[in-house]
Amino acid sequence: MTTPTRPEPLVILGAGGHGREVLDLVEAVNGTEPRYRVVGFVDDDPQQPELALARGVPLLDGFDDPRAEGAAFVAGVGSPEGRRALVGRAEAMGLRPVSLRHPTTVSGSVNREGEGLLVFALASYTTNVTFGRHVHVNRTATIGHDCVLGDFCSLHPGAVLSGDVHLGEAVTIGTGATVIQGVRIGAGTFVGAGAAVVRDLPPGVVAVGVPARPLT
Repeated sequence: MTTPTRPEPLVILGAGGHGREVLDLVEAVNGTEPRYRVVGFVDDDPQQPELALARGVPLLDGFDDPRAEGAAFVAGVGSPEGRRALVGRAEAMGLRPVSLRHPTTVSGSVNREGEGLLVFALASYTTNVTFGRHVHVNRTATIGHDCVLGDFCSLHPGAVLSGDVHLGEAVTIGTGATVIQGVRIGAGTFVGAGAAVVRDLPPGVVAVGVPARPLT
């Protein structure tokens, strides 16, 4: 007889809207196999904390809260830079990152997935895709063959990357935006909602429109 595995304690970094969506993701994963026991949220300045508490998950007293001892973590912060900062603090306290994929995720073969990858409901990626650390792929986003996503990238709901797209670190692709095949986007660039990226973009800009152009 196989002994049931005890769920691993898990901390969610961030108690805002995205953090609560990450809690949904954890619950969906646990619905297939009970893998994690969420011990609390860590958030220095929680907005609408009552919404987090209503989910039955406490707000912890920082990373040194005894309830977080020995826990794994996931980053529930939408902003790439905010996520990077919290991840650094969690790792400095000895917490371990885990990756989560929603049961409805569709994925191909020969992909490389960095630690802390979160893939939300109905997202999909095909083959030979490389994910950096703590990448977030939101609902219904799609990623084509041979794409490379740097550390802390975010794809908002409905974003589309065609084949062989390369994103530098901390790039954000906004809701419903499309990046055509072969495009390179520099680190820290934000592509606005509904944009169509048809040529390379430099680092550190905000690009909007069809076709997408950096704001001046």
